[in-house]
Amino acid sequence: MNSKEWIAHFRQNATEYRVDWSLEPNITEEQINSIIYSLQAWQLGETSDGSNLLRAATKYAHSINDPDYIEAVKLFIKEEQKHGNNLGLYIDAIGEKRIRQDWGDSLFRKIRSFNTSMELWTLTVIVVESTAQIFYQSLKDATNCALLKQICTDILIDEAYHITFQMERISTIVEGKTDFGKQWRKCFYKLFFFSTTLVVWFAHKKLFKAGGNCFKSYWKKMSLKYAKTLGKLAVAGNQMPVAGGVTQIVVLRSETVASNRP
Repeated sequence: MNSKEWIAHFRQNATEYRVDWSLEPNITEEQINSIIYSLQAWQLGETSDGSNLLRAATKYAHSINDPDYIEAVKLFIKEEQKHGNNLGLYIDAIGEKRIRQDWGDSLFRKIRSFNTSMELWTLTVIVVESTAQIFYQSLKDATNCALLKQICTDILIDEAYHITFQMERISTIVEGKTDFGKQWRKCFYKLFFFSTTLVVWFAHKKLFKAGGNCFKSYWKKMSLKYAKTLGKLAVAGNQMPVAGGVTQIVVLRSETVASNRP
């Protein structure tokens, strides 16, 4: 898909309301204790203003003469902020407090402040979104709360597109590199992906376990995520085959919604 098509997708998705806020949160104190730290931390992480990413995207868009990409990234950021808002409303609803600082979020924000490379931004988002898919599925499975399940389902639907959006971009970036450039990226991408995978596990293993994932199952799922994203890019040694056009995205939307119903 080109940038104009992604703009159309994000705008259409913004009109979809998948969370019934009239529902009362049905969750026990024990369940809250098992998820609250990670819920608060990820809610904080989803509230970034995206200014550093937008700065890198603007510079990149001008370099490739694609001004529409800037608007697509703005809408992507807005969708991420929607996730943070919804998670925040849920935290409020269960009588807990939103946090303003978390070591993982602080570290990530510090690293982002120095990053002006669109390639590194795209790589980082792909890895974070991949772990987010396992995280939000675990959060969804950790309780019987219908409201929380709807919030997680909404996020999971969005995240599937976010990974496609970013994979298309990194495929384009890598396509123009030399064979040597592609080879060292293959090693670096894999190292970065699985290093981040480990950090996320140790930071949020309580939540993952509450959602039915031991380390072995978490690692297996993340390995599959890698194989379907950066691993496919590395194996191809060139541009990753991705869905293109409005027809494909509409089909993907219906399939994703069906597979993520609570």
